[in-house]
Amino acid sequence: MKILIIEDDNETRDYVSTGLKEAGHSIDSVSDGYEGLLLAKEGKHDLLIVDRMLPDLDGLTLVKTLRSAGCAVPVLFLTTMCGIDDRVEGLNAGADDYLGKPFSFDELIARIHSLGRRFSDPSASAWELRVGNLVMNLRVHSVRRGDQVLNLTPKEWSLLEYLMRHPGQSLTRQNILDYVWSYESEVQPTMVDVYISYLRDKLHQPGLKDPIQTRRGVGYSLEPDHA
Repeated sequence: MKILIIEDDNETRDYVSTGLKEAGHSIDSVSDGYEGLLLAKEGKHDLLIVDRMLPDLDGLTLVKTLRSAGCAVPVLFLTTMCGIDDRVEGLNAGADDYLGKPFSFDELIARIHSLGRRFSDPSASAWELRVGNLVMNLRVHSVRRGDQVLNLTPKEWSLLEYLMRHPGQSLTRQNILDYVWSYESEVQPTMVDVYISYLRDKLHQPGLKDPIQTRRGVGYSLEPDHA
């Protein structure tokens, strides 16, 4: 499995990373919640291991943000906040499992394997978004329109992913800004228009209509009938 560890304690992060690598997993790790959110939104990981108490963005808010954006990757909270109320709060926020510190590494491995069995799906559809002739594969991080593979920047990818998760819906610039630029407070709503233009250029194919429709006074929508 490809696992992202979001943990600010260096000793714990190194211990878990080393052990999981020895168990045959591919590991990415970061020490703050904001960076973890950005990586998690790329859709490249099979599992997230998240601490509750993180700098910049706490683990609970991180998971709520992912779930509100439609991200379904399994999440295991690994945290010292392990009272009954804490566990209920974490699971209600969208986590799939909860393990308190200190913990047994054997139990951590067992929980990871359990989540892997629960969420494994051999069908491609579990990892694909499809709108018209647009296909986005979240596992291998590729997107194509018809037979044409599109080379997107990370921001263009996030923008298209958000549109594809809400086909036919009118999305405001603020909706898009909150998802694509998340907590980058200095970014202005006009940046959405700039990246819509970039994305339209890459989606353009002779003889096909622009799948991104402008909703004047509102924002944008991705229309399956126009793909």
